[in-house]
Amino acid sequence: MKRVRPYILIFLAILLLLVLVGPFLVPVPPIEGALSPQELAWSQSRFVEINGLQVHYEIAGQGEPFFLLLHGFGASTFTWREIVPDLAQSGTVLSYDRPGFGLTERPLEWQDSNPYSPEESLGLLMGLLDHFGIEKAILVGNSAGGTVALQAALRFPERVEALVLVAPAVYTGGGAPAWIRPLLSAPQICRLGPLFVRRVFGSAEGLVDLAWHDPSQITPEIRAGYERPLQVENWDQALWELTLASQESNLAEELAQLQVRSLIITGDDDRIVPTEESIRLASELPNADLAVIENCGHVPQEECPDKFMEALKEFISNRLGSIIFSDEGGNHGRRKV
Repeated sequence: MKRVRPYILIFLAILLLLVLVGPFLVPVPPIEGALSPQELAWSQSRFVEINGLQVHYEIAGQGEPFFLLLHGFGASTFTWREIVPDLAQSGTVLSYDRPGFGLTERPLEWQDSNPYSPEESLGLLMGLLDHFGIEKAILVGNSAGGTVALQAALRFPERVEALVLVAPAVYTGGGAPAWIRPLLSAPQICRLGPLFVRRVFGSAEGLVDLAWHDPSQITPEIRAGYERPLQVENWDQALWELTLASQESNLAEELAQLQVRSLIITGDDDRIVPTEESIRLASELPNADLAVIENCGHVPQEECPDKFMEALKEFISNRLGSIIFSDEGGNHGRRKV
């Protein structure tokens, strides 16, 4: 045993050295052909500086009500393309790319607050409302965008006229647990983080296919629309920074405080935020309606836009008429579309 012990110690020392130094020896080559957000902009793209950040947005329609659209993880303003023309006939529609996604600026250094933090994400939403002089808006949020919309309604209920939560991530998927964040922030992990991001999210194929009930309906144009932001410079490093800044929202503990009228929309085959979670949310939110769209997945605004708009228009019409649907027992309205 005495003869073996030195070899064990040498092995452990080498292993420790590999763990501590090895990640810094792994090359992280720059993304080939990376472009600026302005070079990748759509014809309808606009940019505005909010809280020191160049934000990409699109706007359509005019007058009231005012709809503010918040996309989910891995998406951008592109996710709303099917419903914006129809929605713009009812009022003003503003969609924007949340920090870390789309064509919004992706800073890698900052002096004050982390632009990828949940607090700054909420601050950016309110900054947009202030910039456009909007006192109240109908917030439409998909997945992680629904989380931000719900947080805004809890923190600033006077600025939110109504909520439309599309398969919102409330009970799961709220961010990295507190216990693992110090590990993710280790220099060795941060060195490899962008490579991990490229490996997992470097193509739109897996995530988009999972989001649809029927992936055969995903056209090459749709895939290209999702992959367009992956050509932006520093997209991988920014997404890693977003991962480091993410936190558990604990929104489930605050739901009873929400008084804003809400509509929960989900597909009956949501494999990212399970349909059952959206049904549960509608039952736990005060003053909420629920629409479950048949044969549809996580992004009903894309996969089932006609049925999505049918549910949204009915909700808006009822809200403007101050009609709250409930049965005699006080249960919230629920229907299949």
